[in-house]
Amino acid sequence: MIIGIPKEIKTNENRVSVTPSGVAEFIKNGHKVIIEKNAGLGSGITDDEYIKEGAEIVETADEVFNKADMIIKVKEPQQVEIEKMKEGQIIFTYLHLAPDKEQTLGLMKKKVVAIAYETIEVNGKLPLLEPMSEIAGKMSSIMGAYYLAKPYGGAGVLAGGVAGVHSAKFVILGGGTAGLNAAKIAAGLGARVVVMDINLERMRYLEDILPKNCEVIMSNKLNILKEIQDADCVIGTVLIPGARAPKLITKDMLKLMKKGSVIVDVSIDQGGCVETSRPTTHQKPVYEVDGVLHYCVANMPGAYARTSTFALTNATLPFALELANKGWKTACKENESLKKGLNVVNGVITCKPVAEAHDLDFVDPDELL
Repeated sequence: MIIGIPKEIKTNENRVSVTPSGVAEFIKNGHKVIIEKNAGLGSGITDDEYIKEGAEIVETADEVFNKADMIIKVKEPQQVEIEKMKEGQIIFTYLHLAPDKEQTLGLMKKKVVAIAYETIEVNGKLPLLEPMSEIAGKMSSIMGAYYLAKPYGGAGVLAGGVAGVHSAKFVILGGGTAGLNAAKIAAGLGARVVVMDINLERMRYLEDILPKNCEVIMSNKLNILKEIQDADCVIGTVLIPGARAPKLITKDMLKLMKKGSVIVDVSIDQGGCVETSRPTTHQKPVYEVDGVLHYCVANMPGAYARTSTFALTNATLPFALELANKGWKTACKENESLKKGLNVVNGVITCKPVAEAHDLDFVDPDELL
């Protein structure tokens, strides 16, 4: 199989979807890898490193899309990339289709096989999403603490406080991978931390492992309303695989929050868990609504590109090799986890939450296998 690696073109996206060691694995398995020139530079990987492992470097993305049987990316395809795709081509990347009807329809029109990292599930976990959730979770508390500073629009509250002065209060919605990592960093900064979740078993686990400046509270509308009113920073990390994120904080609730407080909406890739959230970029990461600063960067881990690239490719490579070695049909027949990654196949939607989000027909992937 010919594996194509284009350079990421989303704003300030510096990750790359395959490392030199990944290239070596594909070559060892009898595949060909073509990589767009300078695709790895943002992650500190040179073309020469790829060439050394057997990759072919090409000048343009057009060449990559024209020649490749499978395109491996990091972020969802931009419109200009969708236009380059060809029927039957495998697209393996983060897709986040539920809040993005335009991309969904574009992939359907091109009749590609679009497999999403974020819906591949193994034993109830999302192994291709978890490493990026770890990074985004850790980043969220750092960004929250940063933007609480007065020069950047915040109330001027130091996360850890000082002797004789209250530390900041961080409220974290969701106790999954991102929420846990957000709590670790916020607690390490010395903040008072409230983690909110709906899973009692998960809450008991968090209670056991988190330090004493963290409190774990049941997440419901009344509790959220109470906790956010005196919060300095609210971090939203809730996730329903493949589906739009639920809106846990409404515009009316926002008005009850303190002026100069900060919201970091990690869930923005899936539409955001705050009604007033809209995607931002690393170039212009924040905006203000009703006196509350919103940080909603849709590719947070792209800021720490080298760490993110190696963490992501460690997780994606085994699945990419399986697709390359067996072809997508056989791979998905034999691997139930990989089958759950099928989102759009030959013009139809094969992921139920995506179909429901856009009120489009759903086709069971088994019918296509």
